[in-house]
Amino acid sequence: MRKKFTEKQIHILDIAEELIAQKGFEGTSVRDISAKANINVAMISYYFGSKEKMMVNLYQYRVQKTRETFAEFTQTIKDGKPEMQLKEIINFVTKQLIKFNYFHGFVNQELRHQDRVKDTLLEFYQTFTKVLEDVVQKGIVSGVFKRAAKSEDIVSTIIGTIVFTIRNKNYYEIYLKGNDEDYLANAEKKLKNHLNLCVFSLLGYQI
Repeated sequence: MRKKFTEKQIHILDIAEELIAQKGFEGTSVRDISAKANINVAMISYYFGSKEKMMVNLYQYRVQKTRETFAEFTQTIKDGKPEMQLKEIINFVTKQLIKFNYFHGFVNQELRHQDRVKDTLLEFYQTFTKVLEDVVQKGIVSGVFKRAAKSEDIVSTIIGTIVFTIRNKNYYEIYLKGNDEDYLANAEKKLKNHLNLCVFSLLGYQI
């Protein structure tokens, strides 16, 4: 179920997200957030309860926004050929996860097992899976795809690979060219190439 946020909560969450992107979770204090949001520190507690609870809300908010953006995006390509749709979906999800990579730094096991977060993530995963299922079926019927790989397995492959790359920079950067500042851009390019090759191969499509 979609959680509704007030305008004030959204303002605070947007500021918190901006600061975390710049300074990281540990480097961002409630005082930093309240100062930039131009509110009293006590308002964080009023609206969310604590910094930790605010992070739960922030993660939930970001996943909801990603799901909405994903739904809007898939509508713009729904009339395209299945191979085009699949490539665009892989590239879109890769770009989104890399863009908001800093969430994976503070989203620990405890937070991911919060019921609200679990439900929001589940809704996104199910939306992603259903869209892929429709594209794969369309490709099978038209003869473009030769094997009907399970859409839930494709989702696991895509998201699992990207999250591994984000959380294991010290390993993945060994195999990338460029300097540290270019890591995310280079990683995104490498991931898109790999995931397209991998997923299309699963479906028996020659890129």
